[in-house]
Amino acid sequence: MAHEAILAELDRRRAAASAMGGQKKLDQRRQAGQLNAAERLAALVDPGSFFETGLLGQSSYSAAEAARTPRDGKITGFARIDGRDVGVVVNDFTVKGASTGSTNSKKMGYIRKTATERGMPFVHIGESTGARLPDGMGSKGMGVMLGNDTTQFRRMRDTPWAAAALDTSFGSSAWLCCCSDFAVMRKGSIMSVSSPRLVSMAIGEKVDLEELGGWRIHAEQTGLIDQFVDTDEQAMQAIRQFLSYMPGHNGELPPVAAVTEGSGEDQERIPDIIPEKRTQVYPMKKIMEVIFDKGSLFEFKARFGRPAIAALARLDGRVVGVIANNPQFGGGALSAEACRKIVDFTVMCDSFNIPIVRLMDTPGFVVGTDAECRGATGHIMNFMNATCLTTVPQVTVICRKAYGRAYVAMGGGAHNDAIVAWPMAEVSFMDPVFATNIVHNVSPGQDGFDAALAEIQKDLEIWDMASIFSAHDVIKPQETRSYLIRMLDIQTRRRSGGIGQHLMRTWPTSY
Repeated sequence: MAHEAILAELDRRRAAASAMGGQKKLDQRRQAGQLNAAERLAALVDPGSFFETGLLGQSSYSAAEAARTPRDGKITGFARIDGRDVGVVVNDFTVKGASTGSTNSKKMGYIRKTATERGMPFVHIGESTGARLPDGMGSKGMGVMLGNDTTQFRRMRDTPWAAAALDTSFGSSAWLCCCSDFAVMRKGSIMSVSSPRLVSMAIGEKVDLEELGGWRIHAEQTGLIDQFVDTDEQAMQAIRQFLSYMPGHNGELPPVAAVTEGSGEDQERIPDIIPEKRTQVYPMKKIMEVIFDKGSLFEFKARFGRPAIAALARLDGRVVGVIANNPQFGGGALSAEACRKIVDFTVMCDSFNIPIVRLMDTPGFVVGTDAECRGATGHIMNFMNATCLTTVPQVTVICRKAYGRAYVAMGGGAHNDAIVAWPMAEVSFMDPVFATNIVHNVSPGQDGFDAALAEIQKDLEIWDMASIFSAHDVIKPQETRSYLIRMLDIQTRRRSGGIGQHLMRTWPTSY
């Protein structure tokens, strides 16, 4: 009977923990159209695969607080996504606003540590109010909360991390998004360091939620979030899709998928997308959709640094990272934000053995007082460093313009395993119009400009570069897919088995 009683007590404690913040709070969320933590978990992982650890965790602050904090506001454990193991943390806002305390810090730290050491991705589903008060107040609180070394977020890029910012995501929910390789945010949510109430007290003025950390801020100004969705379910699906491109850890190659039906069709359309006039813009993304496997483009930071496109994709079933200039925005001139986006993406690809394909069409870097105020020079140097440190296979295609140092940063010169060009490509130190003005001191519309421009332009064509083997070949645009497939087949045949050196594994995800 003693055994029966103690086992019954375990069942009672398990049931209390599984009830989360109570039926009233769960009903309120349902009426507001919000998924609770258990529902988000169910939408994220394979059915029946969740293996929880820390179910009985509670606040250590007092006995009264322990009774009010089932699971200490965090559902933690291991599960499978598409049959592969992952570590998972899902914040339960119905318990103390999923605020961070000493017990749930240990729970989260254990999952992150185990996932990293055992070579599995880590996923954090955030919605939280930040650090829990009064637990963290005073020297003892700080010693317990921030003195716990399992709360550190450094993971050396050994395993992929993904995170979501849902509803109000303050404190640790924001930290994890910024530390992750992929972060998704639901529109209407807020992500910031602290709550509006605390910020208002700190600065002495009322703070607008959207201005503090709304999705448009992160989409267009901070670049801290990679994708934006309309529902929680879409956020969970985005994480699942991201992980489908990633290896379990940096000692593996990314998974190979079946080639989607219709891939490789319509290659003859590519020349029709490119205008014959060199000053006209065109949608680079349409070209990408034709070259890579149908429906496989998975874009990062679409509204941030828009002169550049960064996307995961598949090519004949194999995962590749695609970095492309986007002439539709600023003519493809690389802004400080575009450089940041490319660096972030380059580091991720190199860290997880994902070959990189670059589609180059850029007149150079954005210059001017505004660019300098945004730290353009430093971002350009970071861009150059990341390109130089990349050790995964890299193939560069010069589609049209390739001017100045942007040519090198985008994989020109020696910074690739193979570089080819389309026949309409033009390569030079700077735009020929500017060069004509500097060399001949004439501007468009002035007498003699057209003749001087023609003199400058005759040396831009790709044939001279190909003749000295600085471009390995010149190919037709419609031959690009087949060329990339075969060249990457060759370049991924490495003695390391395709595993890179990971020289940027400690590079920060947000800088």
